[in-house]
Amino acid sequence: MEIVLNISVLVVFVPTFFFVSLTPGMCMTLAMSLGMSIGLKRTFNMMAGELIGVGLVACASVVGVATIMLKHPEIFAIFKYIGGAYLGYLGVQMWLSRGKMAVSTSSDTNAFNVSNFSLAFQGFITAIANPKGWAFFIALLPPFINQSQPLIPQISVLLFIILFLEFICLVIYASGGSTLRKFLQKKDNVKLMNKVAGTLMIGVGIWLAFG
Repeated sequence: MEIVLNISVLVVFVPTFFFVSLTPGMCMTLAMSLGMSIGLKRTFNMMAGELIGVGLVACASVVGVATIMLKHPEIFAIFKYIGGAYLGYLGVQMWLSRGKMAVSTSSDTNAFNVSNFSLAFQGFITAIANPKGWAFFIALLPPFINQSQPLIPQISVLLFIILFLEFICLVIYASGGSTLRKFLQKKDNVKLMNKVAGTLMIGVGIWLAFG
């Protein structure tokens, strides 16, 4: 049976992509913000959408679609500005302790009733509307592809590794936000927590739209 990827390739690939995924960015900041506002469990919905987006970007980078998109930045503009405005709006609502994702300051049992689809959509848009993400995959992913070997098996293995590492990093950031959420709630600083999470969300929106 033919080896899909050389061990020496994996030794370099795994730590490289883990370090890059762990580096603070839009998706990780979003995970932390949601971890603070809605908790780790519900943030998994955002992660699902984000991982789908990352997978699409990685695959497109290998087959060359991303090259065309980078030459036509107007394709990104729609996703960037609409996505950035939407995240910014949610951030403002959270900062004001309003909206579906803000931590309730009362005993309202209907808190956190934002839909799972909306959370997944946030993650998906944040992942695919980031030009730096496309550029990163174009620069780093193709060199790990052996042109003399079948393409699909290599992409499948690398994509699995990328998504696994990305998921681990998302959980780390969301867990940090969730831990901070519990700490602030114990201190009865719910409004402060909303402001911190909302500020992070607004920052992601601005970053997405103008970064």
